[in-house]
Amino acid sequence: MRKGEINVSKILFVEPPRNYWFVMGEYLPPPTTLIILAAYIERELPDIDIEVLDCQAERLSWRGLEKYIESSNPSMVLTSGFTCNAYSCARTAEIAKLVNEDIITVVGGIHFSSIPEESLIDFPEIDYIVRGEGELTVVDLIKTLNNDRKTMSVKGLSFKNNGNIIHTSSRPLIQNLDKLPYPAYHLIEDNIKHYHFSMMAGKKTRYMVLEGARGCDHRCTFCTQWHHWGGRWRSKSIKRIADEIEHLNETYGGVFIWLADDHFKINLRGKNLYRELKHRKCKEDIMLFLQARTDDVAKNPDLVKKLREIGTYWIMCGVETPAKEILKEFKKGTKNQDAYNAMKLLRKNDVFSHAMFVTGARRDTYESIEKLRQFSIDIEPDFSIYTALTPFPGTIYYETAKKNGWIEDTNYSNYDMAHAIMPTETLTRKEVQQELWKCYQKFYGSYSKNIAGVFSKNKLKRTLYRHMAGQHVLRTFRRLI
Repeated sequence: MRKGEINVSKILFVEPPRNYWFVMGEYLPPPTTLIILAAYIERELPDIDIEVLDCQAERLSWRGLEKYIESSNPSMVLTSGFTCNAYSCARTAEIAKLVNEDIITVVGGIHFSSIPEESLIDFPEIDYIVRGEGELTVVDLIKTLNNDRKTMSVKGLSFKNNGNIIHTSSRPLIQNLDKLPYPAYHLIEDNIKHYHFSMMAGKKTRYMVLEGARGCDHRCTFCTQWHHWGGRWRSKSIKRIADEIEHLNETYGGVFIWLADDHFKINLRGKNLYRELKHRKCKEDIMLFLQARTDDVAKNPDLVKKLREIGTYWIMCGVETPAKEILKEFKKGTKNQDAYNAMKLLRKNDVFSHAMFVTGARRDTYESIEKLRQFSIDIEPDFSIYTALTPFPGTIYYETAKKNGWIEDTNYSNYDMAHAIMPTETLTRKEVQQELWKCYQKFYGSYSKNIAGVFSKNKLKRTLYRHMAGQHVLRTFRRLI
C-alpha cells in the first residue's frame, strides 16, 4: 500500500466459523472479546464505522463470510481467538485479503501475543498482531495509519516491514478498568436472543459473559493467563461489576452470566458483591457462574452462602490432580483437603460444584491417573471435566516441552484439552488419550449414577446428566484414541 493511501474508516470485527467444544455440549457464547474492544474504539474514535459479525450466531459459512466482507467493504478486519481457533483467525484474514488485498488485517489474543513471530511467518495474510491488552493499541494503530505516521511508534504491535518482522515495545496495562465502557452488546443486539449454554442453563436462557477482572497473580505452569497479563490481577470495582450485571440483565435480558475472571477471589470480593447486589431486583433473575480456587472456596463458608443468596448457582474449581508432586510441578499451591472441603461446602449451599482435572503431566503414570479418577469421585463434585495437559504457547509448560522435544502434535486445532498432545515419561500419547477416556467412563459410565442424575431434584444436575448421555461424550472421547 503506497504512502498516503491508508485510511481506516470502517472496522469489521469477525467471530469466525468454528467448532464447539463437544464436552460442554451445544452452546453459543457472545463474542465477548470483540465487543469489549469494539466498545472502546466506538467511544474513542466516534467517526469510525464499526460492525461486529458473529458467524456463529448468524450461521455463516466461510463462503458466507466472504460475501459479507464483499458487501460490507471494511477498511480493517479484526479477529481474535484461542490457540485451537488460531487457524480460523488466520483464514478470516486470508478471506479478507482475497476480497480486497488493501483491507488491513489485525489479529489479537493470547495465542498470537505469545508467538507473534511464528504467526507472522506462518500466516502472511495477517498484517498486524496486537500483543497483550488491545484497547489502547488498536486505537493508537488506527490513529497512526490515518495520520500517515510510522507504525513502529505504536506500542504492543508485531508486523512485517520490508521482509523483516518488527516487535515494538510492550504497552503498559490499563490501570483502572472501570474507565472501560460496557461491552458493545448493542452492536450484536439482533443476535442476543441466540446466545445460550444448553448444558448449564438450558437453550432458552439468555447467556452473557462479564469480565470483572483481568489476569491472575498465581503462577500455574500450564496456564496462559498470568503471563499474558504480566502476572498481575486487576479488578473492576465491585460497584462497577454489580452495575454491569444489572445492565446486562435489565437492558438485554441476560440471565445466565458467566464472570470470566480466572480467579474470582471470594475472600477479597465476595462480601462487597453481596452488599452491592442484595438490594437489587436483578439478583432474583440471574444465574451467576464463577471460577474460584479450591482454597478460596474452602476458607470462606460464610461468603459462599452469601454469594448463593445473590444468584450464584455454579462455581468451577481447578482441582487438577491429587498427586502432590504434580501439584508442585504445576505450582498450583493448593492441597487435597481444599478440594474435599470446597466440594462439600458448595453442596451444602446448593451451589453446583464443577471440578476440573488435568491428566498427562510429565510424571503421570497409569497408577497416578487411576488415583486421580478415584479422587474425582471421592470429593463428590456435581460435574467433573477431565482434560489432557496441553502445552499452550505462552505457558511455562510450552517452553519446557518445546525445549525437550515432548510435543508430538503441532496441529493447533487439536489444542482443545480433549486431544493428548504429549506423552508422559511412562505413557505414550495414545495411552494418555486412553486414560483420559477412562476418566469420563468411570465418572459418567455408571448406569445407577446416570439414572440418579437424570432424575435429580436439582435442575442443573438433571440438565447436565441428560447432556452427558445425549451428547455421546464417552463415544466421542473413545474415537479420539
